[in-house]
Amino acid sequence: MTRQGTSALPAALAALLLAGGLLCGMTGARAQAPGSDARAQRERAVCDGVQQDRAACLREAGAAQQEARRDGLTSAPGGYDQNALARCQLQPPADRADCEARIRGTGQTSTGGSVMGGGVIRETVTPIPAPPPTR
Repeated sequence: MTRQGTSALPAALAALLLAGGLLCGMTGARAQAPGSDARAQRERAVCDGVQQDRAACLREAGAAQQEARRDGLTSAPGGYDQNALARCQLQPPADRADCEARIRGTGQTSTGGSVMGGGVIRETVTPIPAPPPTR
């Protein structure tokens, strides 16, 4: 027995399922895009679980949503370190190398604290030899 014709239904069904899956994936990505209502709602929900003023948290979430809609939010990798190193350029020349060492974490550098606690504290210990005794 030979088959004379084949049905295009399985191929059409597979194409339909694939297109539906892609559409769902794009919708989910769009819903989590910066500035989207779904993302803003998720960020506002976080305000209930943080240890800061809820009104300030909600203001910040709204401001972030507004700025994201204007494409004003940036978070390039390494941007924080570049900003911190730029602030080191404002230090007196004698202190500039120590400032950069703290940001880069070189030498005997320790980091502590948190943003919630008031800031991240970086400390670098630089041993300075005692001057030779005078005779």
